Amino acid sequence: MEKDNIIKFLAYNGRISITCADTTNLVEEARKIHDLSPVATAALGRLLTMGVIMGSDLKSEKDNITLQIKGNGPIGRMVAVVNKQLNIKGTVDYPQVDAPLNEFGKLDVGRVVGTDGYLNVIKDIGLKEPYIGIIPISSGEIAEDFARYFTESEQTRSAVALGVLVNKDGVKDAGGYLLSAMPDATDEDITNIEKNIFEAGAISKMLENNLSLYDIARKVTGDKNVKVIEQNLEPVYKCDCNKEKIEKALSSLNKEELKNIIEEDGKAEIICHFCNKKYSFSKEELINILNKK
Repeated sequence: MEKDNIIKFLAYNGRISITCADTTNLVEEARKIHDLSPVATAALGRLLTMGVIMGSDLKSEKDNITLQIKGNGPIGRMVAVVNKQLNIKGTVDYPQVDAPLNEFGKLDVGRVVGTDGYLNVIKDIGLKEPYIGIIPISSGEIAEDFARYFTESEQTRSAVALGVLVNKDGVKDAGGYLLSAMPDATDEDITNIEKNIFEAGAISKMLENNLSLYDIARKVTGDKNVKVIEQNLEPVYKCDCNKEKIEKALSSLNKEELKNIIEEDGKAEIICHFCNKKYSFSKEELINILNKK
């Protein structure tokens, strides 16, 4: 199986940038880890795809981005966290959520996410305080909400497409693109792109038809001479949890909470929300954590 891939391009002599991603493997990994229903796979898969596209712009090894969507739909809160290495992890409140297909016979992501809530972007990029951008969601379809986020919070005219195709065996195709207009982009450039995006159709369909990321970039921009500026970026679903980090989380509890766990349970089992790995702490280990406080 081919590895997931991200390629960055410039179109119209550098006036338009476009980042295209194939995320089929990492979305399938998330589906298996969280035992996601088809519609939850589509929803979290879109968020993970947006995460690695944004993560591909990170500059420092310590940088990371956290994306959160919390709507009034039955899926609850979704979270994705990505770092400079393009290792991404994600979680969802209700992984087994289900919903009827929408009017077009597609998985109804908007319905399970909801249209009343927020989209939150936290960028920890080495500043004194993390950058936090937040907007109310409107469609719940995720791509449209992120396009509005870039326009409103980052003042960048953008187009976003995210898609996940699921069949009986799991994730068949997943991917997306982020297209951004540079300050010198002309009205003619924008008009051409709007026309080509409409004619190109859904990103999931393009992936299903085995279009390469290069083909997709050319198709949605309408520029046959797009220039590759970065390639061979390989995003992976990978959690960075370990027992030491879980111990730090336990040590953040107040003394009374720790004492109650020791007295009532005599042990603790913590499950990582991102990878479902279990960490066990004996009574002696809990007492040691308590004594360090």
